Amino acid sequence: MAAQRSSAPSAAPALPSLGGRRSSYRERVADALRAALIAGELRPGEVYSAPTLAARFGVSATPVREAMLDLCKEGLVDAVPNKGFRVTAVSEKQLDEYTHIRSLIEIPTVAGLAATADPVSLEALRPAAREIVTAATAGDLIAYVEADIRFHLGLLALAGNAHLVEVVGDLRKRSRLYGLTALVEAGRLEASAEEHLELLDALLDRDERAVRTVMTRHLGHVRGLWAAP
Repeated sequence: MAAQRSSAPSAAPALPSLGGRRSSYRERVADALRAALIAGELRPGEVYSAPTLAARFGVSATPVREAMLDLCKEGLVDAVPNKGFRVTAVSEKQLDEYTHIRSLIEIPTVAGLAATADPVSLEALRPAAREIVTAATAGDLIAYVEADIRFHLGLLALAGNAHLVEVVGDLRKRSRLYGLTALVEAGRLEASAEEHLELLDALLDRDERAVRTVMTRHLGHVRGLWAAP
């Protein structure tokens, strides 16, 4: 994705080109931009213009601008008049707090699914888990984050609490995983990605202790392995 500071261009994040119906562009662009923010492909303080982002997507600037305005409403970026959108900075304290809240919600909720989740519904999440591994192997951080969000929110949805899913989804948008690039370069991201398959297998085995162990380790990466810039 082409991006620019207020005056000089900066390195372009590798976001996927878009296709399909024009009406789907806005949501697809917004999802990809959120993933880019989380993965650190779009950095705090940088100003990105709608036209340069649109050129990377291969679409008009209108759906990109609309998607960025959606991100403004979510507090993820700020509009900069006549220039574009600046990525909002998130403090280490805020990130620690977001992760703490997520651990309080996600670990017990997912552990509880070991006793209640329908095996067919769990298996339906396996393609997303495999997609995470594939993206990790390819070093595609945007695809990795997008698939990761789909997998985890889909898993939480099996608990039947839509508000819980909404809360965790918002916290995930605000996460920053700037260490992913270093893990890709070191060839270590695939091991973290495979934890999603390990988690599914533990759930299907109805092994609540194993599920809790995997989830605790996995969420620990958010402020550990995946956090360092």
